[in-house]
Amino acid sequence: TYSLHDFDHAKYLVIFFTCSHCPYVIGSDEVTPATAEKFAPHGVKFVGINSNSEQTYEEDSFEHMVERMQEHKFPWVYLHDQDQTIATAYGALRTPHFYVFDEDRKLVYTGRGVDNPRETSKMTVNDLDNALTQLVNGEEITTPLTNPIGCNVKWAGQDAHWMPPEACDLI
Repeated sequence: TYSLHDFDHAKYLVIFFTCSHCPYVIGSDEVTPATAEKFAPHGVKFVGINSNSEQTYEEDSFEHMVERMQEHKFPWVYLHDQDQTIATAYGALRTPHFYVFDEDRKLVYTGRGVDNPRETSKMTVNDLDNALTQLVNGEEITTPLTNPIGCNVKWAGQDAHWMPPEACDLI
């Protein structure tokens, strides 16, 4: 069990909602860890959270999460939000969906990592890298909000494509 206080040692915090089955997550398997490793020396800590219901996709079970971490050795803690309370509290819409917090744990960026997470070789913008560069340089984040691009969070007891009625694009 983790809480936000377990990451008090990190100067900056990136919490992102991810999973084991989504092609947008899998397509980002090189760029997301590279971004985490690039900014680690600046005190940026990444925390991945899987909130997907394993009843929708068995690949999102805790056991598959462990296998995925062992296979890829991602540079972050990978947490399981089995009851989906964290995804609900954050308003997570998709996987991947990033939330960047400053030193005071104020949300300074939320949205996509890149503009083409499924095929990062075709990306033209790395919004997460841009936001983190501005953050660690003490600059204002020029684009604090983007729409996350990816698979919707898989909610327990719902169809695979169901979204909460209040869910909408952020911008």
